[in-house]
Amino acid sequence: MQLEFHQLDRRWEHLRVRHPARQLRLLASLAESGQQALIVVVAAEGQTDRYVVIDGYKRIAALEQLCRGTVEAVVWPVSEAAAVLLDRSLRLSEHETALEVGWLLAEWERRFGYGLDKLACRFDRSVSWVSRRLALVEVLPEAIQQQVREGKILAQLALKFLAPVARQSLHDCQPMAAIFAQRHCDTHEAGQLYAARRQIDGFKSSSSA
Repeated sequence: MQLEFHQLDRRWEHLRVRHPARQLRLLASLAESGQQALIVVVAAEGQTDRYVVIDGYKRIAALEQLCRGTVEAVVWPVSEAAAVLLDRSLRLSEHETALEVGWLLAEWERRFGYGLDKLACRFDRSVSWVSRRLALVEVLPEAIQQQVREGKILAQLALKFLAPVARQSLHDCQPMAAIFAQRHCDTHEAGQLYAARRQIDGFKSSSSA
């Protein structure tokens, strides 16, 4: 079916990391060939003519940039919760970072009122697996998480370097994140900066001793 953009509820959009280069390729493809793949939606509970987007956020953003008025969609006849789980199972081949999983778990916790035990059961994981990923969302400042969502900082860098720093000092975490974003650091560059910080901390500790 065809849907207008005002009919779309994009409540799950903030769980996806943006990839600017991929988005540009998608934009070019849609401009040349039009929409080839349908977005996936479910009917919004208690709302008429309103649909929750499950998959297709990048296509929607690109179509908006192209000033298109509608998007082609398929409506899954299941609940929102079931649709999110099904969509995730269909995308298991895609690389998914622990931070992105943490966002999803936190949203389930907030939206559906699930506790650790129920989340572990739903995702077929242990309680400790769920707890560790939720802890990542709690330890990293929201401003840094937003930079990850926007593709300014790689999720892998946030997990490997920024999260350990944030656990020790939020004051030190913010400027490091700013450098990662400004320099568009890859893993090697970020590792060098992280190692330099540790050396400085070690020097300070030995001096104070």
